[in-house]
Amino acid sequence: MPVKVSVIVPVYNPGPYIEDCVASLLRQSLPADEYEVILVDDGSTDDTPALLDELAKTDSRFQVIHQENSGWSGKPRNVGIEASQGEFVMFVDNDDYLGDEALERMYDYGVANGADVIVGKMAGKGRPVPVELFRHNHPKASVENAPLIDSLTPHKMVRRAFLDRIGLRFPEGRRRLEDHVFVTEAYLRADNVSVLSDYVCYYHVKRDDASNAGFQRFDPVGYFRNLREALDVVERYTEPGAVRDRLFRRWLRNEMVERMRSNRLLKLPEDYRKEMFDEIRGVVVERFGPGVANGMQEAQRIVAALIAADRLDDVVAFAEWEASLAPSATPLSVEWRDGVLHVGFTAEFTSHGKPMTFPAEDDSDGADLDGTPTDADDAIARVAASTVARFGSATADFLVRERATAAQFFQPVELTRETLPASDDGQVRLVLRGTATVDPGTAAGGVALGGGLFDVFVRIKLGGWTRECRLGPVKLDPRPVPPAGVVAGRVVLPYWTAKQATLSLDVDRAVKGVGLGRLKPDDVTVTGDRLRVALPLHVPVDTKALLRFTSAAVAEPVDIEGTLSAGFVDATLPSGALADGTWKPSLCLAPEADEPRFLAMSVSLSSKAGRVQVVRPAKPAGPSGGQKLVRKVRRTLGKIARKAGLRRGNGA
Repeated sequence: MPVKVSVIVPVYNPGPYIEDCVASLLRQSLPADEYEVILVDDGSTDDTPALLDELAKTDSRFQVIHQENSGWSGKPRNVGIEASQGEFVMFVDNDDYLGDEALERMYDYGVANGADVIVGKMAGKGRPVPVELFRHNHPKASVENAPLIDSLTPHKMVRRAFLDRIGLRFPEGRRRLEDHVFVTEAYLRADNVSVLSDYVCYYHVKRDDASNAGFQRFDPVGYFRNLREALDVVERYTEPGAVRDRLFRRWLRNEMVERMRSNRLLKLPEDYRKEMFDEIRGVVVERFGPGVANGMQEAQRIVAALIAADRLDDVVAFAEWEASLAPSATPLSVEWRDGVLHVGFTAEFTSHGKPMTFPAEDDSDGADLDGTPTDADDAIARVAASTVARFGSATADFLVRERATAAQFFQPVELTRETLPASDDGQVRLVLRGTATVDPGTAAGGVALGGGLFDVFVRIKLGGWTRECRLGPVKLDPRPVPPAGVVAGRVVLPYWTAKQATLSLDVDRAVKGVGLGRLKPDDVTVTGDRLRVALPLHVPVDTKALLRFTSAAVAEPVDIEGTLSAGFVDATLPSGALADGTWKPSLCLAPEADEPRFLAMSVSLSSKAGRVQVVRPAKPAGPSGGQKLVRKVRRTLGKIARKAGLRRGNGA
């Protein structure tokens, strides 16, 4: 069978982080004889080389190439390309990992769309990944019709024949941004690029020790020299004009302006800050015309203008103001309706913990933003005024993010914008009011949510800011506490986190929160052979359930099918199914799940001579006299010990 995909992994001292990478490669749904893994050890000095050799001995899919350290990832990837036999090559870093179906899905999608490059949806575990690019699938994407330029990391699948035809390889040596050079040229010269957004293919992981190469402090001179090489690629394969300006804007925004904003700038030592500023200014003045900055958000344009004017002090003062800004999202309601969770909320920006205010009217014509502010106060005033003019374009996205993997999914939102007076001096607030709908059957990019914990985030876009925050803390009294819902074969429990009181969803994991442990005997009725249990659950349509009865006197449990409906589970007890004795029932709410779970009920049944009835639980026995005495002695000894400790402390 021809090899469809060659996975190329540059390896250098990964320690235990490579374990998840290798495990994900072993789990791939693509048949084992249709992909290979080429591990290029770039002179590791830990025990990784021996471990890789042992892996290759035990699994024929894995091939290990050892070489002297080259200083960066470019050469190992090129060595892997030359050794590859696959129709496509897939680049994976040794501290990241793939979704179990990533290779199969990306390969099939690329072949179906005749793609030279396939970009799979990414999830960032502790590190940022593109968001807008993965809102939906782009089978025929280009730099003109999709935000491809937002994703320049090398973690793509690329047709090997395409690389050979255009002679594309990674820049080598001790350098940065080799992936920008490679990926940018691939985008610009590919016949087609396909973006797969309905499945998380790649998990981009920040190490606990933050030792990823991308998190290390760099030499600004070398970094921006390498960045210029990526700009050279854009100039080589585009004409002057709007497309080139839009592509250049990515580097101006992400690699320059954003480094000079808010806490990201303020955390830098002053000498390093000045060195970074000077190198950035050199690129801005040398390479970017006015059309590049003009397409950015207001605050970014202001910072770009201050950089070009060599005004570091004003850049710092503006960053100090921006550091006080934060998004805030407050829940208003959470309720089930027809199997869909409806969440009402408000969202706005705050400044120093209070609602952010703006001039009541936009007194700028927008043209002022093209000039350089006279000082930081002027910059702040310009941004505030121009933001008012764009109140109508402010948005609030609603996302659910899986806690274990960081995979996130947009949910539908109905949004209104409300301008409220903030004070007597003519200032106003902009409050976004939204209602999001979460359908567990389609919430994960069109498919059902998998089992796990999901946190809710709100992503606010206003003027020059795009920031996200958790939904909460809830301030309603009493706070809305909807029941668990049984929807699309999933048990979904909305809940408020214990510490922050923010909204999360538990899918197929909750036990106590489902409420079956709080049932009372009055919730259970037995009429002849009919059993009915009142349940605190939202069930939009009748569905199957499975009741399990266990008894200490009987070895095997008894399973009986039931029907789960709104507020109840009903079942027929077959004649003689329960032998004489006491039986403890449990309930499986999703019997067709991959791993059915039975939740214990806090009631018992008694069967005698074929007659079944509910057993009222006995009142818990209080402590005996002896137990009370032991507790009293322990309390007394504890008081004596604490007093002795205080005396020793005072005498020290």
